Amino acid sequence: MWKLINPVQHYDWGSKTALTDLYGISNPHNQPMAELWMGAHPAASSGVVIDGQPQSLQVLISADNTGMLGPAISASFGRLPYLFKVLCAESALSVQVHPDKRSAGLGFARENQAGIPQGSPQRNYKDDNHKPELLYALTPFLAMNGFRELSEITALFRHLTAAHPQIAAFVRHPDSDALQQLFTCLLRLQGEERTQALQQLDDCCQRQQGPAWDAVQTLRQHYPDDAGRFMPLLLNVLQLAPGEAMFLHARTPHAYLSGNGLEIMANSDNVLRAGLTSKHIDIDELVASVDFSSRPASSLLTPPELLPGEQAFPVPVPDFCFSVAELPPSPQPVRWQGPRIFFCLQGSARCTAGGQTLGLSPGESLFIPASEQGVLLSGQGRIAVAYTSCLPR
Repeated sequence: MWKLINPVQHYDWGSKTALTDLYGISNPHNQPMAELWMGAHPAASSGVVIDGQPQSLQVLISADNTGMLGPAISASFGRLPYLFKVLCAESALSVQVHPDKRSAGLGFARENQAGIPQGSPQRNYKDDNHKPELLYALTPFLAMNGFRELSEITALFRHLTAAHPQIAAFVRHPDSDALQQLFTCLLRLQGEERTQALQQLDDCCQRQQGPAWDAVQTLRQHYPDDAGRFMPLLLNVLQLAPGEAMFLHARTPHAYLSGNGLEIMANSDNVLRAGLTSKHIDIDELVASVDFSSRPASSLLTPPELLPGEQAFPVPVPDFCFSVAELPPSPQPVRWQGPRIFFCLQGSARCTAGGQTLGLSPGESLFIPASEQGVLLSGQGRIAVAYTSCLPR
């Protein structure tokens, strides 16, 4: 097992202070520190130190895929199946959709065939994988996830029928086809048409109250001219308390608005954007990848399975599993199998395997390969565990 050296991603929406406040990670250049990546994604792999020399975890896994991942996971995935992150959002991320596995594979191959460079901002697909994910809140966390029920969308947009003919058409006949047309129309707003529609939205915000309207007002601070500000009226707005979690399915529009959390996802960086961004938006590709089904807000939280000293959060995909566990005061064998990452949330942890013992402080993490059995854990506080012990269904 190895302690991880984890890269920080400096995206504009990130917090300059949260990673320092939470885990003492320094920020010498006063940059936004948006995400701490733990894993082996080729764009930003964690590192380890072996015999005093730094080495990429991705390279280490590739050199012994079977030993690191286990025979079954190696055969099924061929790589570490998940990417684990600490995410710190000072302002809203883009409204986005992650493709399913088939679309990602086809899109990645198509863009490779077209000769679009891997690092091009015009690229839709960074890899060939899907990206379902789970978000676990470390602090109060505001997010949007999935389309509201049609009756809710209708009630909100009823106040805006003068803003655009497509809004009025949806309110008259709200169904999934009309929702797709409304969603697409809002994304395509340009020029004076967009300016007038946003002005109507802002005027309406002065008269209405509630979480959806509050979110629209918040987004105005950073994205005054972006039609993505309509999205809180289309998507469920949720406030997660610390310790709550939610799953985000492929093909589901969502956005994180503010807060700090842990994310675990399939090992992918594929994002199709739908607003609240200055980055590339391919509306046709996006709309083709969206599931226009509604999801009641009451169904979106992921309640944990309560095990002795552990909360295990069930997910409907085989790529990853996620648990938060209390550290036992004396060494105890762990139940988690496969390639594992332990992340210390609070207190201090001690992990023993293969005659080696490593300590973890808050914000530190380690990687344990599947071949390492008889792992013992002890300490005081809590850890988060990312692992894979299941095969594709």
